[in-house]
Amino acid sequence: MRSLLLSTVFACLAVGAAQAQTPPAPSPATYIHVGRLIAEPGTAPSTTKTLIVRDGKIEAIRDGYVAPVAGAKLVDLKAKTVMPGLIDSHVHLLSELSPSSRLNEVTKEESDLALDGLVNAQKALKAGFTTVVDLGADGHHTVFALRDQFASGRLMGPRILAAGAAISPTGGHADVHGFREDVMHVMGPESVCNGVDDCRRAVREQVKAGANIIKATATGGVLSNTASGLSQQFFDDELKAIADTAHLLGKTATAHAHGKGGIEAALRAGFDSIEHSSYADAETFALYKSKNACLVPTLLAGTTVTEMAKAGGTLTGAQAAKALTVGPLMVNMLGRAREAGVCVVFGTDSGVSRHGDNAREFELMVQAGYTPAEALRSATVGGAAHLGLSDQIGTLAPGKAADLVAVTGDPLVDISLMRKIEFVMVGGRIAKE
Repeated sequence: MRSLLLSTVFACLAVGAAQAQTPPAPSPATYIHVGRLIAEPGTAPSTTKTLIVRDGKIEAIRDGYVAPVAGAKLVDLKAKTVMPGLIDSHVHLLSELSPSSRLNEVTKEESDLALDGLVNAQKALKAGFTTVVDLGADGHHTVFALRDQFASGRLMGPRILAAGAAISPTGGHADVHGFREDVMHVMGPESVCNGVDDCRRAVREQVKAGANIIKATATGGVLSNTASGLSQQFFDDELKAIADTAHLLGKTATAHAHGKGGIEAALRAGFDSIEHSSYADAETFALYKSKNACLVPTLLAGTTVTEMAKAGGTLTGAQAAKALTVGPLMVNMLGRAREAGVCVVFGTDSGVSRHGDNAREFELMVQAGYTPAEALRSATVGGAAHLGLSDQIGTLAPGKAADLVAVTGDPLVDISLMRKIEFVMVGGRIAKE
């Protein structure tokens, strides 16, 4: 009897094991019929293709319009130009510059910031930006939570890499300015540091909180409410401590920098990229190249603050004075950077400009001398390389993320078409059609 019972148990286990070894049925695929495909911006487009998407990735790219298998979804983009999802390497998802911005700093709760961030991220996504880099948030834990929710698939949004709070010296660009002393004492961020050891601590705090990348404010900024200018604010040894600590912990480091001295100090300190770079000259560009660093130009931010300064009502007097000086310099600077062969990566500083208007940056890059193909490459291939994600995003190829966008017409001829994105897919999920 006991023998019979054991035989029955083993037989059941054998059946269960056999069932466990049976491969699961493949998940449903999406077949996308593409009229014109720019699989790698900067290379020649192809025509009449089928992209097969499964489990969030591109499974295959086939010639012709392949009929979908039973159970597959068909997306008809035969009349569209399809290209990789776009990458904006400089945004601020939790805020948007307005006449109420300073009041918002002291009245908005973390829950308000979370909802603002969700709305702003979805605006960026529907504009075609399937990956964004948040480079400084007052509610830095909020932006990390938003990033994680999108990554889990619970909410639909762009892929986010986030710096958390920007590292700043006391009185620097990312410190609190212009409020009563008792208010500023409460608002002062933990990311303010002074001296080498303290700056190492500040970097470690952001990495501990969840930062993907470290941002430091090497110089003053246009929107800090102070007339202290745009020159270097950290000492050289502090900048080196920040970059070295970031690298020690496996993170890249980027520096907000406008003035020539601050840009060059950050590059010498080992920062991987510079945001803005307004006063860079030929000597600065040579240093970029020798350090293998990239420039994130944020032309749209310069244009936006110039427009706001002229219109009045949004910027303080100190901010407006700097905006009118710096904004007009940036397009010319980028043209010279291109001629010098500097690595340039697309970034807008959205949050200064309106979220969802990110693609205006392409037109400003073309105004600076870039071809449409070069501008698009900076927001795809270049952005992916800058973020160390070339194996996942930046081009459309089998095995890569199914992040793609589509427009009617040819953006290689008319770059303004990038403001009219009609279809967006992120991680195989349709976000706009």
